[in-house]
Amino acid sequence: MRDEQILDLYFARDEQAIAVCERQFGGDCKRLSMSILRSEQDAEECVNDTWLRAWNAIPPKRPSPLRAFLLRITRNLSINRLRYNRGECRDQNLTVALEELEECIPLPEEHSPELAEILSAFLRTLPEQERLLFMGRYFHALPVEELARRLGLKSNTAAVKLHRTREALRAYLAERGYTV
Repeated sequence: MRDEQILDLYFARDEQAIAVCERQFGGDCKRLSMSILRSEQDAEECVNDTWLRAWNAIPPKRPSPLRAFLLRITRNLSINRLRYNRGECRDQNLTVALEELEECIPLPEEHSPELAEILSAFLRTLPEQERLLFMGRYFHALPVEELARRLGLKSNTAAVKLHRTREALRAYLAERGYTV
C-alpha cells in the first residue's frame, strides 16, 4: 500500500492504518530499535509506542515519506529508552556519536523542519559510502568498527571519512546560516 493510501486511513481514523504500518514498516523499525537498544523486549515496546505516536500525530501531520517519519519516531523513542535504562551510565557508543554530531549541528532547541531539510539535502550530496557511514553512525548509532567491517574499510579509514563528512556538514550548515 502506498504512503498516501495509508495516510488516508489515518485521516479517516481507521485502525487498519496501524496494522498496515506494522506489516510494511515494522521490520525496519524493529531493526533500528534493536541496533540502539540491543534488547528484544525494549525494541518491541518502542515499536509499539511508535504506532501510538503516529496515530496521535496523524492528523494533522501528513508526513512524507511515511517510512522516514516512523523511523524517526522509533529512533527517538529508542534513544529515550536507552537513556532511561542506563541512567547516568549511558551507552558509550551512542554518547560519543551524539557528541561528535553536536560539533556540527545546533543544539536540539534550535532544530527546525528547515534544518532537517538542509540535513537531508546535505546527505543527498554525499557519495554512497560516506552517506552509509554517516547514517550508520549517527542514525543507527553503530560503532565505527562495525561500520568499517560492513563496508569493507579499515576502522581508521572509516573514522577519517566520518570526520571529513562532519567537517563538510559544518561548512554546509554555516553557508545556510546554522552555526554551533
